[in-house]
Amino acid sequence: MERITSRGNALCTHLRKLAASGAYRREQGQFLCDSPKLLEEALLWKGELRTVVFTEPSALPPIPAEVRCVQVPPEVMSSVSPAQSPQGVLFVCAMRRRQFPERLEGRRYVVLDGVQDPGNVGTILRTADAFGADGMFLVNACADLYNPKTVRATMGAVFRCPVWSCPPQALFSLLKKSGLPLYGAALRSDTADIRSVEYGRCAVAVGSEGRGLSPEVLAACCRTVRIPMSSHCESLNAAAAAAVLLWEAARGDPDGAPDSPSPA
Repeated sequence: MERITSRGNALCTHLRKLAASGAYRREQGQFLCDSPKLLEEALLWKGELRTVVFTEPSALPPIPAEVRCVQVPPEVMSSVSPAQSPQGVLFVCAMRRRQFPERLEGRRYVVLDGVQDPGNVGTILRTADAFGADGMFLVNACADLYNPKTVRATMGAVFRCPVWSCPPQALFSLLKKSGLPLYGAALRSDTADIRSVEYGRCAVAVGSEGRGLSPEVLAACCRTVRIPMSSHCESLNAAAAAAVLLWEAARGDPDGAPDSPSPA
């Protein structure tokens, strides 16, 4: 077990750059997680831990022997943590390199179109995981999956639910090859109440908070759906809309509610 007391240590610089820069995260193939809960999830779901940084050893679960463990004083933790109130544990994970699938065999997928708020992207992934979605696609400059705010909002789903970033046309081609219709949360002449739709196997698309679905994604939708709400309420935010859609799709699943997953 190491101990570091200087904020200028090379590891501290590395942690701050992982927190601040998406380009640096991609270059290093690593991302930063902040909280004891996320550490437990990473261990449970076989996240590729590289380094654990902590202030109090007694708060740590058993860490694999090959993982670098570093104790720091609270003031150093405050200097490297992306959180305003550090929880005493930071860790670095390797990004999971997922090949773009040749075909989708699952039942339900989520497509996020230009959703730029990290908290919303993370919350939607957490919701997709909770309601049994088989994966999520990010198109048109969504927030970085590995932004610390995104990762924190997933509450561990980042280690369980597959996510792919891709150009829209690659997604459309994959959906067509897989026999999956795309339903968009938007208003159009064919828009239906979400409660009247048979979901079966499908992908559901949610657009950005300010602009909704982009023209190219909207044009690729087989149909559009709307969430019924009070006439004085114009819309829900992206995370809330995705939660309602995913719950409705899971509720209507002829195979029943999603099962509890097992660690891989």
